[in-house]
Amino acid sequence: MLGARGGYLDTILIIILINVLVFVGVNIHPAYVNTLALTPVDVWSHPWQIITSMFTHQEFLHILFNMWTLYFFGSAIMQRLGGRKFWIIYTVGGIVGGIFYVLLAYAGNELSFAWLGNIYAGAIGASGAIFALGGALAVLEPNMRVIFFPIPVPMPLWVAIVGSFVVLTLIPGVAWQAHLGGLAFGAAAGWYYKRNSFNAYRWH
Repeated sequence: MLGARGGYLDTILIIILINVLVFVGVNIHPAYVNTLALTPVDVWSHPWQIITSMFTHQEFLHILFNMWTLYFFGSAIMQRLGGRKFWIIYTVGGIVGGIFYVLLAYAGNELSFAWLGNIYAGAIGASGAIFALGGALAVLEPNMRVIFFPIPVPMPLWVAIVGSFVVLTLIPGVAWQAHLGGLAFGAAAGWYYKRNSFNAYRWH
């Protein structure tokens, strides 16, 4: 068991290290952000952006909060579902978040509804993938008690996840569309794995 936990930690630390290295790189050469960020109008000719944007941060507080949350959610998902399912939730959740960001930006452009997004605005950060982990964990362990900063009172995990999504959505400049896509995919994945686990235990 100790070895397994060490393996979980190593995987998460590798992801964090990649994010930190990219963070250092884009702060040394800020122009790289334009290449790595997910920009809806450019993604058709630069499809790698849907992946590279997931590992790109430029602000210190952004990467600090994301990596801390990744460590918490990632460790919990790893221990409950294992490495393969963690990677599915994290990677596919991040991609789905990116797809939501792109599609809603184009919808906003067509409907002249700026709140849905801007096809010329680039997005960076691991938040879509992290919300996928959070959504899955909230379904698997909805009553897990956590502290949602800055509220110093323990609350159910699902309340903290939904609350953080709502709060972040109200902040200008936050790519809430990616959060929504990641959260929706993560919740669906959590429901699927929880249901299959229940059936497995019931039949065996």
